[in-house]
Amino acid sequence: MTSTPGPRDLLTELSALTTEAFRPEFADIDLLPTLDLARLMNAEDATVPAAVAGCLPQIASAIDAVAERMGRGGRLLYAGAGTAGRLGVLDASECPPTFNTDPAQVVGLIAGGPRAMLTSVEDAEDSGKLARADLDALGLTPDDSVVGVSASGRTPYAVGAVEHARARGALTIGLSCNTGSALAAAAEHGIEVVVGPELVTGSTRLKAGTAQKLVLNMLSTITMIRLGKTYGNLMVDVRASNDKLRARSRRIVALATGAGEDEVEAALEAAGGEVKIAVLALLAGVDGPTAARLLVESGGRLRAALAAARG
Repeated sequence: MTSTPGPRDLLTELSALTTEAFRPEFADIDLLPTLDLARLMNAEDATVPAAVAGCLPQIASAIDAVAERMGRGGRLLYAGAGTAGRLGVLDASECPPTFNTDPAQVVGLIAGGPRAMLTSVEDAEDSGKLARADLDALGLTPDDSVVGVSASGRTPYAVGAVEHARARGALTIGLSCNTGSALAAAAEHGIEVVVGPELVTGSTRLKAGTAQKLVLNMLSTITMIRLGKTYGNLMVDVRASNDKLRARSRRIVALATGAGEDEVEAALEAAGGEVKIAVLALLAGVDGPTAARLLVESGGRLRAALAAARG
């Protein structure tokens, strides 16, 4: 298990991290005109996608491992503190409306609990014990996948979560922005996106936060694609919970099938608003209940259900 370093040890650790490095060429940025400062920040941000691209093999390997476990009923669990924790909670919260997942299927854990989303509870990040308790409260199983997220790669909460999950047989991924991190070492799949020093020294909600958001987007979205939650690039599992999403549902059915407005409306009504059922019914020429049954038999995968319907 990890141990909490003393103040002097922590100062030494931080001084060695790329994300904490001081850039003397930026020492006078507070004197720049606002437009010049915006250009400088934008130029820094533009380097992030290339850093993520350098980690694509590791990201893809992690996604395949997550999809395999989720395919047999496991969950995707993020664990982080501060900005990293908030990004995990954000990604998890967007999965139900986008992919019609159960809210318990993708979960974001943040050190300090829900109140840390709005109010800083930064001291909570120092507790690996807290991470273990949070995972135990969810009833962690070997089919689950735990992603520790930490810009520094040393945050005790994230490292503790990964260590505990790995000891319990769960899949573990460590996402950080420094090489040789404790987080990557603790995980089966280490993803270290090195974005370099920040414009404002140590403010890892900037480039490091952007890199983490991009990787989390990939982890959840591509996993859902692998699980059959899309038909091509269409969100056929979208949950139509408001007017915008209901309009999007109609548009998705039309794009997937080429059907006219009246046909789309009728198919969605017969399908109880379920886009995937409506699409299958129109493409296969079957009624709603038959489409629903074929989807269940095909594990919710629209292409497989369509192939079965067509014999």
